[in-house]
Amino acid sequence: MTDSTQPALAPLPDDWHRALAVVAHPDDLEYGTAAAVAKWTDAGKQVAYVLATRGEAGIDGLEPGESARVREAEQRASSAVAGVTALEFLDHRDGVIEEGLPLRRDLAAAIRRHRPELIVTLNHHDTWAPGPGAPRNTPDHRAVGRSVLDAVGDAGNRWVFPELVAEGLPPWGGVRWTAVAASPYPTHAEDVTAAERDRAVASLAEHRAYILGLGEKDPDAYARTLIGEMLAGAGRLRGTDLAVSFELVSHASAG
Repeated sequence: MTDSTQPALAPLPDDWHRALAVVAHPDDLEYGTAAAVAKWTDAGKQVAYVLATRGEAGIDGLEPGESARVREAEQRASSAVAGVTALEFLDHRDGVIEEGLPLRRDLAAAIRRHRPELIVTLNHHDTWAPGPGAPRNTPDHRAVGRSVLDAVGDAGNRWVFPELVAEGLPPWGGVRWTAVAASPYPTHAEDVTAAERDRAVASLAEHRAYILGLGEKDPDAYARTLIGEMLAGAGRLRGTDLAVSFELVSHASAG
């Protein structure tokens, strides 16, 4: 806490009903964010997932076609643990996602399709932490995160990708915020309970083939340690036991 009364991270707004989480790969939302998602779905909020790829380049020991099949199955099981059943894959190429108009169009279409008030995405900054020498973020994460921020405006403008209207996707200008998970510059946080932490652990552990491909021997222990440390660290910034941190970007709503 910055002083005895003011936590460093403000509480995430909760006056919304529909959220859309947009990330590059299977497992991206399971590194902590799933705890917040479990809380939201338990409270009756609608949360959908959109993944730019199927993660086919993510397991060195599996060829891309088999990896995509395995990782899609793991993501479906993982999403269900957090209470999410709406899951889409945009089928961009894993590892070489291009930041450009095709991606923005696909994301704008997804936003119009789901009509969220809150969007959740992953860190789009160059690094995972502030300051020199911080670990670099991956190109896919950067491309998707930045394109999500651009696509919010595209989704609300009928003259950007006007063909979407003919496809039955009228403009949606009702996005009020984008919450950027794992940002090195967090501003807000969602308080979570130990039970929601455990849901996040179980959700990450569903990515067993991926975690084993990282060289870990026990996916459950890996998930328990990593998620516990992440949520406790965000909790310290928030002034509570456990939390999920976000960098909150506000949007001028046209909806």
